[in-house]
Amino acid sequence: MLTTVQAVVEKGQIRLLEPIPLQAGQRLLVTFLTEDEMRFWLQASQSSLIDIWDNEEDDVYAELLEG
Repeated sequence: MLTTVQAVVEKGQIRLLEPIPLQAGQRLLVTFLTEDEMRFWLQASQSSLIDIWDNEEDDVYAELLEG
């Protein structure tokens, strides 16, 4: 399974911004993003999530939960 987390570089070290259980010797892929690239991907993700979660077809599930 692919897991993506945000991280920052501090004093030459990569620090993850959320706790992830890692094992010694575990292999990782690191992607470097500029601020502009980060903003682009966050905006692209946000609009996709809005399209998925904000639609009338899913209203039927909310109605089922309400009883």
